[in-house]
Amino acid sequence: MGDAMTKTRVKHGQAARAPRFCKRLVAVCMAVQTALCAPLAYAVDAAASGAVQQVQQATGVGNVPAPGPSAVFNPMTIAQPAQAMPVPAFSGKPEKPLTSRVPTTADPGTLVPGGRRQTLSFADYGARDPLQLRGTDGQNGIAFSVRGDEVVTAAVLHLIYSYSPSLLPSISQLKVLVNGEVAATLPVPRDQAGVLVARDVAIDPRFITEFNHLNVQLIGHYTQQCEDPSNSTLWATVSNASSLDLTYASIASKPDLAALPQPFFDRRDVRRLELPFVFAGKPSLPTLEAAGMVASYFGSLAGYRGAIFPAQTGNVPLSGNAVIFATGDTKIPGVDIPPVSGPTIAVIERDAAARGRLLLVLGRDDNELKTAAKALGVGQNTLSGTSATITRFTDLQPRRPYDAPNWLSTDRPVRFGELAEARDLSAHGYDADAVRVNLRVPPDLFMWQTKGVPIDLAYRYTVRPAPDRSSLNISVNDGFVQSLRIPAVSTSTFDLGQYFTRVMPDKTVAARREIYIPPLLITPRAQLRLHFYYDIPKTGECTGRVLDNVVGSIDPNSTIDLSGFPHYMALPDLAAFANGGFPFTRMADLSQTAVVFPNEQNNADYSLFLLEMGRMGASTGYPVTGVTVTSANDVDRFADKDLLILGSPGRQPLLQRWAKNMPFSGDGDARTFQLSDVGFKLVDWWHGEQGPERSPARADLSLVSSNGDALLTGFESPLKNGRSAVALISAAGQSDADLSAALLDNDLLPSIQGAMAVIHGRTVTVTSNGEAYFVGHLSPMHYMRWALSAHPLLLVLSAVIAALIFAAVFYRALRSIAARRLRN
Repeated sequence: MGDAMTKTRVKHGQAARAPRFCKRLVAVCMAVQTALCAPLAYAVDAAASGAVQQVQQATGVGNVPAPGPSAVFNPMTIAQPAQAMPVPAFSGKPEKPLTSRVPTTADPGTLVPGGRRQTLSFADYGARDPLQLRGTDGQNGIAFSVRGDEVVTAAVLHLIYSYSPSLLPSISQLKVLVNGEVAATLPVPRDQAGVLVARDVAIDPRFITEFNHLNVQLIGHYTQQCEDPSNSTLWATVSNASSLDLTYASIASKPDLAALPQPFFDRRDVRRLELPFVFAGKPSLPTLEAAGMVASYFGSLAGYRGAIFPAQTGNVPLSGNAVIFATGDTKIPGVDIPPVSGPTIAVIERDAAARGRLLLVLGRDDNELKTAAKALGVGQNTLSGTSATITRFTDLQPRRPYDAPNWLSTDRPVRFGELAEARDLSAHGYDADAVRVNLRVPPDLFMWQTKGVPIDLAYRYTVRPAPDRSSLNISVNDGFVQSLRIPAVSTSTFDLGQYFTRVMPDKTVAARREIYIPPLLITPRAQLRLHFYYDIPKTGECTGRVLDNVVGSIDPNSTIDLSGFPHYMALPDLAAFANGGFPFTRMADLSQTAVVFPNEQNNADYSLFLLEMGRMGASTGYPVTGVTVTSANDVDRFADKDLLILGSPGRQPLLQRWAKNMPFSGDGDARTFQLSDVGFKLVDWWHGEQGPERSPARADLSLVSSNGDALLTGFESPLKNGRSAVALISAAGQSDADLSAALLDNDLLPSIQGAMAVIHGRTVTVTSNGEAYFVGHLSPMHYMRWALSAHPLLLVLSAVIAALIFAAVFYRALRSIAARRLRN
């Protein structure tokens, strides 16, 4: 589901719809538990049982055979006490653009008897703008989904819309469709035309399945005689403040590891993931490393939604799902931990009143606990039964820099077919949405004085019957790149181009162009948009309906190539950290990262750490199996690592110890801020808009305050040149909440830049640029050209010196030749 709405009509085949309809009807009847539905459910379930395989293919659920009790696979071996249940298919690719709005867990819904009720707006489902309906048959809508462990028992659409005063009420209408089924038909009376209209539409829950499309269709006419189907008076607009009110009932199922990551994470759920992590007691540092691995695993699954992991010690939440970490014979009140004979992963049901399940990550010691966490992160698809014990685990191969699964490769051209499904690379019709390709790019690519990132673009288009404004428009995020004209069929006998252009029987032509994305548009989280715009022919009135028979498609073999750019970057730059976790995510497993806790930690520190590990996993798509966790007293042992520092003034001693190296220092309520002239244009220097030198700090501000704002600050590690440190500074209470919210808010992340950012509520202020240092490597020629470009006088002096050297060499050579000639 994109940040602009999917403009497509969903059509279900009868063979796939019937069994899905039957299964949903069974679930609804079980949920309401009425005497009327009981016999009906029995009969319908029998009718649906013969088509289970077809339903699984349609819904992405299939039966996966489980390994036997002693199955061996790479990299680990598991002892399994039970067989596997059906495992939902999961794709790690983002299902939404990275900039779409995500509903938070602040309002998870209202609990009702037997289930819950929740209302989400169209904006929550990804509609950044109102939905536009144009023409005599305009259609637009949203996609929504239902968790696998729930079924919808009631649905109400709160629709807010407006329509053209020119529509004829007798022959015009709005249709509400759910998965192609007509849920309601709304009249368009003249007395409500041109103003906002609010209307509630009840939707039959039997129409709703796991993955759904809700569309609003305009049947518009402005005359009963001949009309122009593209007339500008044929319009309607649906506000993205419209909302869908759904009531859910839970579906009973048995706990099974084969269902992972469900129910702890369900890709159908568009809300932010909130999954509590519970420790039996104060966690050791290796236990925190294990928890970070699991958090990054769930964070990589959550993707665009974001994930938070509230930490608790000694007790479990009153209700809902949770993950528990325990070693040895530790006990947690209310949790029946099974005997542990090795690294173990288990799932157990909670009491009926608690409404949830517990995922247990267990081991007899810290090393076994870390083994269980790694097994969950890299091998969860092989687990089954209620409990699994890992009997053999082979260490993972070391990662290479910049090889994160989610990132574009920087050592070869990458095919578009690797980044998006082939069906998502085509667009049909005059009102088709853009083809969208999500790009995660390392932020340290050195693109100074280059054309940008080359794309070898192969595409097909429908030729036009006459010259018009049709074009393929290319943009990245909201930045325009280039427009490629879609030509018309030439009628001239002298047009040699016709002999070299092969028009296929379907009136399409293949083309290939090389385009360049400007360096300023390449950000760590970018989206390439290719929009086939076809100009609607001006047929006029009484000439018949315009056929929607145009198509545009991008060849999956088109490539984007980052291999020609070295890695070199000026730091500190909090934008790289906020948007991609850089420089820590340079290694996908964070094997060159150490997280530094205060000597005395609390649950707020653990929660912030887990949130950051989840963000790292979402950035790389890989669990942080190599991360190191330490305390401030032992930080000197990890001088060769990049440092992620957590804590608040007064608790984190490094904020005082390294005061001269960072733009912030603090001790209790006393704070010192290093201020810089931040009025310059905040752009990426390596893209050619800013020289290699930063503005120096110009003032220090010291104060005592009882109201501590949250801070992010970056600086060069005092332990080793070229290594980086980023400090997340917050205090218990509102400061912690502001920092966590900012790191998960796609609207605030672009505001986090420079070397120090102060966060207060939803306000981010950049106060310092810090002292620049550089990471990466340039070839001698690259470095010399770049260094001299910032110092024109030095360039002139170098040219003069080079000229004198060449003159001296030639002078000596000519003198030698002359002397040899005179001797002869």
